[in-house]
Amino acid sequence: MPELTAWRRDFHAHPELGYAEHRTAALVAERLASFGLEVSTGIGGTGVVGTLRNGAGNHAISLRADMDALPMTEANEFAHRSSAPGRMHACGHDGHTTTLLAAARLLAARRNFSGTVHFVFQPAEEGGAGAARMIKDGLFERFPCDAMFGAHNDPTLPLGTISASPGTVNAAADELTITITGRGGHAARPHATIDPVLAGAQIILGLQTIVSRRVAPLDSCVVSICQFHAGSAHNVIPGDAVLNGTVRTMTAAVQEQVAQEIPALIHHLAAASGATAEVVYDRGYPPVVNDADAAARVRDAASALLGSEHVIADLPASMGAEDFSYFAHHRPACFFRIGQNDGNNGTFGLHHPRYDFNDHAIPIGASLFAALVEQELPA
Repeated sequence: MPELTAWRRDFHAHPELGYAEHRTAALVAERLASFGLEVSTGIGGTGVVGTLRNGAGNHAISLRADMDALPMTEANEFAHRSSAPGRMHACGHDGHTTTLLAAARLLAARRNFSGTVHFVFQPAEEGGAGAARMIKDGLFERFPCDAMFGAHNDPTLPLGTISASPGTVNAAADELTITITGRGGHAARPHATIDPVLAGAQIILGLQTIVSRRVAPLDSCVVSICQFHAGSAHNVIPGDAVLNGTVRTMTAAVQEQVAQEIPALIHHLAAASGATAEVVYDRGYPPVVNDADAAARVRDAASALLGSEHVIADLPASMGAEDFSYFAHHRPACFFRIGQNDGNNGTFGLHHPRYDFNDHAIPIGASLFAALVEQELPA
C-alpha cells in the first residue's frame, strides 16, 4: 500500500491531458517492463499495452485503465495536489492507472493462470475518444483477446463494494452548439430588433419537449444547455447568441432519433422569433453496453473475493459517458464499478474540484482484476 499510494499520488500531482500523457505513459511502460511484461508504446497516440504470457493456454483477455486528466483547477490543498495549473485528476484516472499496474505486478509475481493478458493503458478518455483511436491503430489485431474488462471508481458506492450490471451502464453523449442570428438594437426599442436572447430562451425551454413529448416514457434522454453567450451591455439587444450543451441517451435508437429531431425543432423555434439558427450536432461516445455473460463472470470473481453481499448486479445506469463503449462494441466486455466512499475518503463526486481517489480502493481493484484473470484463464 505505501508504494502504490506513492505511485498514485505522484500521478495525481502531475496530471496530463488527453494525448499529452507523456510522463504518465513513460512511467507506466517503465514499471510494466520491470515486472517482466512485453511493452508496446505509442498505440493510439500515447497509449501503452503490456502483455503477460504464462502457460500453454491459448485464450487471452484484456484489462483497461485510462490515464488522462481534466482541464480544471484543483481546490484541494494536500501535498499531492496538482502541480499543473488548470489540470487535475478529478475523475480518478490516476487511481485506475495505479490499480492496473498493481494488478499487472501481482499477476506477474503469482503466475497462477494459463494464457495471455493484455494490460491496456488508454489515453484521452475525457472527450478525446482514445479508445476509438487505439482500435483504429490496430489494438485488437496486434493484441487479440476473447473478452475485455475495465473499471471505474464510484464515489456513490461504499468502499469494498463492486457493481457489475448487464446491459447499458453508461449513456451516449452528444454535443450541441447552436448559433442564433437576429438583429440587434436598443433595449428601449425591442420592436425594431429580432432578439436572439429571447429566441435562445424559447429554444432552451422547447428542447425539453424532446424529452417529455418525443422520447418514449420508458426510454431515457437528458438535454442540458450549459452555456448561453450573448450581449455586451445591459441596454443593448445583441445581434446573435450561442448556446452549448449535451444530449445523453441510453440506446442507439434514441440517440439516432433525437439527433434528427433536435436540429429540426431548433430551426422552427428560431424561425418563430424571426431569427435563424445554425445547429452543429456532434455525435459523441455511444452507450456502454455490458455483455451479460461477461458481467456475470465479474460478479463471480468479486463474490469469491469480497463476498456476494458486497456485489451489486442491478445498479441503475449512469447518464455519464465513457469511451470504453468502443471496446465493448468490438469484444464481449464488462465495465464495472469499484466503490471508494468510506465516509472520510473518496466522498467528493467525479469532476468535482475537491475530488481525490481513495487509495484504499487500489488493492481491492487490483485483486479483483487478478482474480478475474485467474478465473478466466485457469492454470
